[in-house]
Amino acid sequence: MTSIAIVGAGPQLGLAIARTFGSQGFDVALVSRNREKLDGLVGTLTAEGVTAAAFPADVLDRDALTQALKDAATRFGGIDVLEYSPVGTFGSTALTTPTDTEPSHVQHEIEFQLYGAIAATKAALPAMREAGAGTLLYTTGAGSIDPVPQVGNVNAAAAALRNWAINLHKELDGTGVQAAHVGIDVSIGMSVIPDFPTAQPEEISPVYWDLHTTKRDQAELVFSL
Repeated sequence: MTSIAIVGAGPQLGLAIARTFGSQGFDVALVSRNREKLDGLVGTLTAEGVTAAAFPADVLDRDALTQALKDAATRFGGIDVLEYSPVGTFGSTALTTPTDTEPSHVQHEIEFQLYGAIAATKAALPAMREAGAGTLLYTTGAGSIDPVPQVGNVNAAAAALRNWAINLHKELDGTGVQAAHVGIDVSIGMSVIPDFPTAQPEEISPVYWDLHTTKRDQAELVFSL
């Protein structure tokens, strides 16, 4: 049996990724801070025939995140794929342009995006390296590649995560463990920026399956329309 842990799981992209992997026989561990929402996602997946379980943890609480992933590994006999999705944070941070940005404006996003990803990776990677197999996938908006002034602080943290993920891919080359970055250059589900392209989550989620299966040599895929 194989399993995927989705950190930052939500009702759009996280659920779509869970469905994509679940349809291939994967067990699904869902990690985010809201137990009620996780239980709803587990119910949805269970009704669709996917084995899923909730592991509540706030990515800002490193110990809780580490424990949640350890619990998921115990429940499902290991974690074969780790997907980290620190997206949808605009509502929890003040957006600043580069000229208006103070260190404190970036700090929350760095904690949430980069440091959370590092903590999650530290929890899952050792077993993957020992097995000589596994996949680590990290999601950001495409502002990590082509930044937008209106969200300068968010883009700076996302760029740090992208840099780290691609560097991790280089370090793990030849070990059997794949690490890759997914840049999403669309609004997901509904438009939040006028005239910006929008895609449904199920259009995006196959990218993650491809990186796990047929595109293991790639350090990055960008989804755009």
